[in-house]
Amino acid sequence: MPKMKTNSGAKKRFVLTGSGKIKRKHAFKRHILTKKTNKQKRRLGHFTLVAAPDVNNVKFLLCMK
Repeated sequence: MPKMKTNSGAKKRFVLTGSGKIKRKHAFKRHILTKKTNKQKRRLGHFTLVAAPDVNNVKFLLCMK
């Protein structure tokens, strides 16, 4: 059986932490920024963890499952 291929889009978007959790960037920080507050833009710049219901799907895309 051939090797599983990692999803190219997923490997660019997700980072694995040392404890095994998956980090992701926030959406809505690319354009139309004039109507967003500075507080909102600042918060969107940080990383966050993938939500629990989505972890299995992301791990499948990264060939971790």
